[in-house]
Amino acid sequence: MTSILFVVTAADKWTLADGTERETGFWAEELIAPHRVFSTAGWDITFATPGGKAPVVDEMSLDVLPEQVQMAQENYLAEIGVALEDPLDLAEVNPDDYDAVFYPGGHGPMEDLSSDAESARIIRAFLDNGRPLGLVCHAPAALLATAEGDNWPFKGWEMTGFSDTEEGDSVDVAKWTLESRLRELGAKYEAADPLQPNVVVDRNLYTGQNPASSEPLAQKMMRDLRS
Repeated sequence: MTSILFVVTAADKWTLADGTERETGFWAEELIAPHRVFSTAGWDITFATPGGKAPVVDEMSLDVLPEQVQMAQENYLAEIGVALEDPLDLAEVNPDDYDAVFYPGGHGPMEDLSSDAESARIIRAFLDNGRPLGLVCHAPAALLATAEGDNWPFKGWEMTGFSDTEEGDSVDVAKWTLESRLRELGAKYEAADPLQPNVVVDRNLYTGQNPASSEPLAQKMMRDLRS
């Protein structure tokens, strides 16, 4: 059976440039849509977070949805709640146990995964073994943790992630933005029109720009792993 590791942020707050905090977590669609794709295909899914802390959903990711869609997503999260509430600690993860790894977004990864050494260890392992590494929306922030000074293993790689345009007013209050940081480190950043699906693949790195990219990204990973 194909196995995939979901690395999920454990952050429930996002610290802004002035030191204030906003509530955050993982973005519902970015976890649910890929989870549904992989589980429907019969893949074995394991959740892991920094410290093994139970992740929380960003309530805004549910509040912005039409009522029926919101209810459906809340029900889905309730169905997988047992697994979500008892994730592995990233420090306990052996990357060799998994055929692929997937990172959902939300502002949470900017708070913790962007500097998490254990997440960086896992990413480097997948970079080395050539197995699919997928990150959507703000989750490419986790790639930043693999940088050592000016040495970043993803320098020159094509990728995408939540754009500064899509950030809107958050650009003015954030410590840093994902698009800008990826460009600074040397990524070949590519963006489509705001909130339109956009999946970029470079070697075994799969990135999606925004929530609408979640399902297409998962489908692309699944097709390529099967081929």
